[in-house]
Amino acid sequence: MKNSIFFVLVGWFLLIGCCGLAFGQVVSGVERTDDYLSLLEGKRIGVVANSASVVHGVNTVDTLIAMGCEVVKIFSPEHGFRQQVGAGVLVENSTESVSGVEVVSLYGKNRKPEREHLEGIDLVVFDIQDVGVRFYTYISTLSYVMEACAEAGIPVLVFDRPNPNGFYIDGPVLDPRFSSFVGLHPVPVVYGMTIGEYARMVNGERWLKDGIRCGLEVVPMENWTHHTFVEIQEAPSPNLPTPNAIYLYPSLCLFEGTDISLGRGTCYPFEVFGHPVMKGFSFSFTPESMPGKSLHPPHEGALCRGLDLRNFYGTHPAMFGRINLAWLMMAFKNLGSSPDFFTAYFDKLAGTDRLRQQILSGIPEAEIRQSWQDELTAFKKMRENYLLYE
Repeated sequence: MKNSIFFVLVGWFLLIGCCGLAFGQVVSGVERTDDYLSLLEGKRIGVVANSASVVHGVNTVDTLIAMGCEVVKIFSPEHGFRQQVGAGVLVENSTESVSGVEVVSLYGKNRKPEREHLEGIDLVVFDIQDVGVRFYTYISTLSYVMEACAEAGIPVLVFDRPNPNGFYIDGPVLDPRFSSFVGLHPVPVVYGMTIGEYARMVNGERWLKDGIRCGLEVVPMENWTHHTFVEIQEAPSPNLPTPNAIYLYPSLCLFEGTDISLGRGTCYPFEVFGHPVMKGFSFSFTPESMPGKSLHPPHEGALCRGLDLRNFYGTHPAMFGRINLAWLMMAFKNLGSSPDFFTAYFDKLAGTDRLRQQILSGIPEAEIRQSWQDELTAFKKMRENYLLYE
């Protein structure tokens, strides 16, 4: 099943990107040592990395140390550094077992490095595999790291990586009133930029506190465009274990702001959804606690009925590359159109209260999508200033 989806998606990318597709193996920023090694010589370095910060199975921290770089501190985002900690689970500071370097968690007591964490550091390297979705917290960590470094006068060097959802832009643009760690800046749910391009936009639009700017440099990739298909080497987080889950994530994560299970506590998170009282579905699953992935997931131990989307793009290729609101709206109607269907978290994920109000009012999906277009057009124009790739 996975192979069929893979070949459908590769074919789709070839179809839409034949004019701009780069041929040859994609070379990530961390692999381009000749372009940045001189910037690291003689510097005491802090590294923002996690278990997916790898090239051919070797972590960026290990790569830098092996090249003789002085890595004095590691900063870890949500889910930890080498370990995979479940979503929303706070992570403590620690000493890294392999390298012996101190690890400062940016998903525990602090979301932003404190001044003391940056003392004695000359340069911060940021190398995180993102998935290009606003509520995926790694871009918030990026912004807070840039802000802290700007305040301390420390430059940031971003090793760029592919964005698997970098080929389209969709969803409502965040209203600043709903800014949070799952959405800091006025961008759409899917913003179509690599993490290096996003860093350039944060800096250029002066979105850091008090409009401060960070000393920023991006090491770009080679042989990548926004229509290049790349299968991520390592799962970017515990509950996005497959390419299909990554592509479904922009649509299904909105269920996190409802009473619906999206498969946390199963072997296929973000590839299914359901609820114990949903009617009319033959597919079912039972969420259970899974250490390192999901502890006490929604509806733990309860039989949930709903949809299996593991082969959705294989049978509906035309739906690839867009946020699908039909699933959310269908689930809302199936459970009785209750105003209690949505939690307070939904507006933070959506970045606005308008989407919830539109669904409550029964507005059709096409009309909801049309309501995004003016803001998306303005965003696309702004985005052009910061792109590094075709």
